[in-house]
Amino acid sequence: MLELGLKTLIAYLLGSLMGALLIGAARGVDIRELGSGNAGATNALRTRGFWFAAGVVVIDVGKGMVAAGWLPDFSIPGITQDSSIDRDWLAVSCAAAVVAGHVWPLYQEFRGGKGGATLVGALLVLAPVVVPVAIAGWLLIVLLTGFVGLATMIAAATVPIALWLFGLQSPPLLVFSMAMAAFLVSTHRSNIGRMKSGNEPRMTGLWLLRPRIPRP
Repeated sequence: MLELGLKTLIAYLLGSLMGALLIGAARGVDIRELGSGNAGATNALRTRGFWFAAGVVVIDVGKGMVAAGWLPDFSIPGITQDSSIDRDWLAVSCAAAVVAGHVWPLYQEFRGGKGGATLVGALLVLAPVVVPVAIAGWLLIVLLTGFVGLATMIAAATVPIALWLFGLQSPPLLVFSMAMAAFLVSTHRSNIGRMKSGNEPRMTGLWLLRPRIPRP
């Protein structure tokens, strides 16, 4: 259990390294003071542009991949590998912890992002075959509605369904995917509230069904 606890903690601390805040610090910008105040790629794109957001995505996806793919097999000096711990459960525990660290970063007063990009990074290691399905679902919803938050929630919900359809029905993956889908709905509560009130901003550049303003 010591190995599980330490590696889960390390994954959480890794998740607390926020791409938007690291790049923002290098440029003298606190992304949480701009736009929606969220320290994620979408707000970075809206307020700081494509290249800033691209750097954020690389960091946030990368830490998910490291936590899920490298950390479970990493040998911590002085800590022996616990044979009683299933490696698959250890991997999804580290994956869940890195997403939690992204949402509640220890180093940033627990004010982080919403977990979507970091979850994608973890899934690229744990179940890469479902990532194109999730991205396709995300893109479809953005094209139809312009709502990035809604697209992220629906994309997360497609993951356990895709796992089932592809025959990847291991208990660790299914439990992880369902828990993360519910978790991302929770982190997008403010988006849900703004959609209900009609105040949620849309990604107009990808929103195909946006109302056309007649030319004068």
